[in-house]
Amino acid sequence: MCLIDLIKENECKMAQKEKISIHQFTVLIILITIGDAILVLPAIVTEFAKQDAWLSTILGLAFGLVIVYLYSVVGCLYPKLNLVQYSDKILGKWFGFIVSIFFLGYLFLSATAHVRELGDFITAQILTQTPIQIIHFMFIFLIVMIVRSGLEPLARTGELLFPIVITFLIILLALVLPNVHMNWVQPILANGIKPLLKGSLVATAFPFMELVVFLMILPSVNVQKKIRKGFFIGAIIGGIVLILTVLLCILVLGESATSRNIYPTFTLARVIHIGEAVQRIEGLIAVTWTITAFLKISLYIYAFHIGLVHLLKLDGYRILTFPIGMVLFASAILVSPNISYFYNMIAYYWPFYDLTVAVFLPLLLLSVFGIRKKIDSLSALEKQ
Repeated sequence: MCLIDLIKENECKMAQKEKISIHQFTVLIILITIGDAILVLPAIVTEFAKQDAWLSTILGLAFGLVIVYLYSVVGCLYPKLNLVQYSDKILGKWFGFIVSIFFLGYLFLSATAHVRELGDFITAQILTQTPIQIIHFMFIFLIVMIVRSGLEPLARTGELLFPIVITFLIILLALVLPNVHMNWVQPILANGIKPLLKGSLVATAFPFMELVVFLMILPSVNVQKKIRKGFFIGAIIGGIVLILTVLLCILVLGESATSRNIYPTFTLARVIHIGEAVQRIEGLIAVTWTITAFLKISLYIYAFHIGLVHLLKLDGYRILTFPIGMVLFASAILVSPNISYFYNMIAYYWPFYDLTVAVFLPLLLLSVFGIRKKIDSLSALEKQ
């Protein structure tokens, strides 16, 4: 019994001491921003904004930077605590508990959706004869292993794979340039401003609102004063990658083909043929998306574990990894009956879920914190 207590104590201390550098933090921001959005975002935004989808993505980046600023402000309220911990301090024990449950549910559902998305893509485009359950099991097993290792190994993995992702993306963007048709982005704003704004909501939600997960790991960044800079640099670089991806999908495939194809970026890579030597480049985008999606899911599940530990007052999170992995495996199958249903769900409904949790919740915390601080200041003045 004493040995078990000693192991739990050491695990708790290790979790508290985990630190990542500002460079690793910035790299994770870039990779999570690119995430699954690089594969599915062009189709969804183009469905709303047509040939102006690239403008929607630019607006999405602008709105996204405002959201990133919000996260940096909220994260500075209690620099040594994560969102679950300071929800109790700001909102009180019971309301803070409810808000934390709501937030952790969002993290888990997001991870579940990304696992399903990953399985659908691989079984539809690459391993067409492989049951989706096998794909899910393989990735969830790897996710459980990296989550058990901790935040530092996860950050180092992202740092190690980052050059591969960027290299593959540069190769894709460079090789596809000879196939562009500049007239396919014209006429600009032919459908008015409303479709543009609808597309910008999606372009803001998927890459940038989902960065709310970093409010769970900000205390682990070793240079707190550079967090805002890392947030902005990572979001801008990731946003530029997505803008270029959406623009090239329209310029090469056209808005009609881009909106009809669930994975237009993968189709974009298929059009690259340079003689007999350079073909089948779509494998590069598949590897890129698999890496970014894997890291994104892993970070969400890690944050979910950390939040659950603080919420339930547990000694450590590693004991939870395998049970939660099994629940994640079952949930990934149940979350959607088929790929069409899933696509409609993330295109028409999920952005509003992101908006509720990733914008309204931080604004609630910031507002209540400001009100309580003002009340405390007035009380102090009255006492004087």
